[in-house]
Amino acid sequence: MSPPRFRPAAALVLTAALAAAGLSAAPAGAATIPVGSGSYSDVRPAGTSGPTTNTGTPVRPKVTAAAQGKPVPTNDWWSSLAFQRYGDNPWSTPMYGHPLTYQAVASGLEIGYPTAPTITGDGRQYEYPHRRDLTLGLSGLNSPDTKADAWSDWTVTPAWSDGARTLRATIGHGLPFVYAKGTGGNAQITTAAAPTVFADQGNVLGITVSGHHYALFSPTGTDWNVSGSTVTAGLGGKDYFSVAVLPSTDALALYRKYAFSFVTGSTVSWSSTGGTVGATYTLATTPQEGTERGTLQALYRHQWLRTSDPLTAYTYVSPRGTMKVREGVSFRTSQKAAPVLPALPRTSAVDAARLRGQLNEVVNSADPFSGAVDTYWTGKALGKLAQLVPLAEQIGETGIRDRLLGLLKGRLQDWFTAGGANEFSYDRDWKTLTGYPASYGSDTELNDHHFHYGYYVYAAALIAQYDPAWAADSAWGGMVKTLIRDTANPSRTDTAFPFLRGFDVYAGHGWASGHQGFAAGNNQESSSESTNLSAALVLWGSATGDAALRDLGSYLLATEGEAIAQYWFDADQQVFPGAFGHDTAGMVWGSGAAYATWWTANPEEIHGINVLPVTAGGSLHLGGHKEAVRRNLAEMERENGGPAVEWRDLLWEFQSLADPGAARAKWDAGHAGYTPEAGETKAHTYHWITGMDALGAPDTSVTGSVPTSAVFAKGTTRTYAAHNYGGATLRVTFSDGGVLDVPARSTATGTGTAGPGPDPDPDPPTGNTFRLRSDGTLSTAAAGSAVTVTVPSADGANHDGTPYRPLVFQARGVNGTLRAGAATTFRLPVDAGSSVALGQQARVSYDLTGDGTFDRTETYHYFATDPVPGWEDYTQARGLRSTTGSLGDLRGGTVRVEVWSAIGNAPGSLQTGTDRSVLVIPYD
Repeated sequence: MSPPRFRPAAALVLTAALAAAGLSAAPAGAATIPVGSGSYSDVRPAGTSGPTTNTGTPVRPKVTAAAQGKPVPTNDWWSSLAFQRYGDNPWSTPMYGHPLTYQAVASGLEIGYPTAPTITGDGRQYEYPHRRDLTLGLSGLNSPDTKADAWSDWTVTPAWSDGARTLRATIGHGLPFVYAKGTGGNAQITTAAAPTVFADQGNVLGITVSGHHYALFSPTGTDWNVSGSTVTAGLGGKDYFSVAVLPSTDALALYRKYAFSFVTGSTVSWSSTGGTVGATYTLATTPQEGTERGTLQALYRHQWLRTSDPLTAYTYVSPRGTMKVREGVSFRTSQKAAPVLPALPRTSAVDAARLRGQLNEVVNSADPFSGAVDTYWTGKALGKLAQLVPLAEQIGETGIRDRLLGLLKGRLQDWFTAGGANEFSYDRDWKTLTGYPASYGSDTELNDHHFHYGYYVYAAALIAQYDPAWAADSAWGGMVKTLIRDTANPSRTDTAFPFLRGFDVYAGHGWASGHQGFAAGNNQESSSESTNLSAALVLWGSATGDAALRDLGSYLLATEGEAIAQYWFDADQQVFPGAFGHDTAGMVWGSGAAYATWWTANPEEIHGINVLPVTAGGSLHLGGHKEAVRRNLAEMERENGGPAVEWRDLLWEFQSLADPGAARAKWDAGHAGYTPEAGETKAHTYHWITGMDALGAPDTSVTGSVPTSAVFAKGTTRTYAAHNYGGATLRVTFSDGGVLDVPARSTATGTGTAGPGPDPDPDPPTGNTFRLRSDGTLSTAAAGSAVTVTVPSADGANHDGTPYRPLVFQARGVNGTLRAGAATTFRLPVDAGSSVALGQQARVSYDLTGDGTFDRTETYHYFATDPVPGWEDYTQARGLRSTTGSLGDLRGGTVRVEVWSAIGNAPGSLQTGTDRSVLVIPYD
């Protein structure tokens, strides 16, 4: 079987406390550094490599003298500034800050604002690629390289010097400004095309380049001069100037207010309390003139959906959907904690004898680790075995449990001891810990450390649950924490490892490539292996009493869970461009996303790579977007030409998060002759499928007062579950009023009727996605067969905006809570056959209380169909023609879709009954 990834380039752990445990940076000249009972080396094993260029030449971090010795945050959106992967490019590859894109070149910083998607790869990838609108620099600047000079949580300052001139430019996620400081020359902006000036106010110049509006700001008393495609300004003895991309020309006055309030740093803080995860994102600013210290920042979709802070009316386009502008130096998000358990609780549906036999097959096999040698495959084997430990205990098989624990301890201790066939080695230049034998560029490119090491931490967390002494810092826990420091270090003062190496706090997810050396920016394929580390932190912190690491894991898991829903699964159908034509992405890039993996185009792996490993720690959050799960699996079967064959176990488990009964039916029909995915076992899959069928799907609308808790719902019955790591009974309260007393060192469950929170997902499923049916209904049930219905002719008249003999599709008794910031979306397959000059139009109406009066109507611009037979997708992207009324919560309401011919002298066609013909309402 092919490995699940090929990448061609692809709160606090207190430093003082860790140093006391032997975890400080490696002393000069030391070869083996003891850490409790374990150790690591600071000399790579013979014959191995560290970071190199693509031709194999060793490289060191490309930073200025001011940044020498500081831990460089590899695996970031801007890492190519510091990691020179390609020997002939000492500046950078394109970097995607959003809304702006950047690329360092000899003359300064290229800046772009891509607003139109490009569909490539036979429709399998969408990109908003970097295209230069202008280059920010100094007159005469010709720097031989660009170095990283300073960085913070989501900003970075590249620096240029050619001996006569120096330039620094601070850029970042969500920043519409570029803040520049330069000496030795005039400020110079070189545009890709001759600019159009729309405002000239001396030191403030508004220009339009390639349809995008920019404002240029030089010190008060200076003046911008335009000569062809070159715009210059003397700095009047000062050293600062700035450039901003404007959402519209009328925003100039607002942006001028903050032009000299330079951003100098960015910091996130987080908390996890009582089932709620909060985060505050703060920018530090320094005024260059005047006293203004405020600023503007653009929030990603996963952020503005979860903030109650006021936002302006200004927006930007990005590969992650609409970004919304906030006026102020900080904003706060708040969201429900993701459910986490060490394992699904036992149910009566699990046959103990059957599970016992399956567990014995694993522990009695000739090689339970399946020949694993390198860090990745060893990690997968560790994760596979670790998930079986609590299952053995659930059926009273303490002997099997202890044999599994022995296997895990033996292999981890082997890796956690320097000098053998496998070990971890510390690189002083890059401030990183690499496991050897390495794999998938984890050594030469610093790829995937969070993927690999997450499995080690997860396995260690399961050991700590049963053997706390093993997990002590003085024993083997010190090495576990060293791996955590490499991948998810929450300390900004630790001199041995960077802050959160693999996680981008503003983008909301991890990045896989250590060097970011691609035209499309950085990438992450297996988002689920990223959340595997976050869940492992929750479990490890809970098991060892480290509340800071536990809460870090809760923050990372909740944040990335929302990002995965929006950017990998397009849960609200508001992110992927309509022309992309897919309901899921195998990998996300800085410039967009792709329906692909690194190693195969097989749909099963494309859909499954963001599912594995299936665990009760890192997977239950996916059940919060059940319609996205259903769309995902429906697309997999369409692309696959039928149900899964290779990775059927993973996809059964995935389906159980939305429709446990349907997943159980597939498992019943197909479990006899399949081969488990490399990180799975028949024991775990059996326990998962039967357990989910008995418990019901996760109900993420309800949270528990401790991080290791979850709620499941079957019909109107909720099952509450929680694990208690402490030595006394723990009372866990749930957000719907449920209460559960959990005995010491155990998992407990209890049932209750659905409380005042949102109803759990019943069977047949409901949700906010309605399929148009040929009988005139809107249905949330699974799609059936395609049925073509006729859209009557407009009879040669113009009915733009006024329904004429419309097709009507309706759903009654709809309940839902309006989602802030969301909007109606739809996809209607229409066809004009060979008829010319036809246009179909849609109106969506909401009767909020079901009293017969429609409180809100939305009429969309009509869609001009082409005279070529074949379905075309009419979507909300055509834009609103008119609206009446306002949206509010639905309480027994009615939702209606009307489709008619706005123009034309012939009938058209509308396809119904499939997952391609849907309305998505903006409600939870």
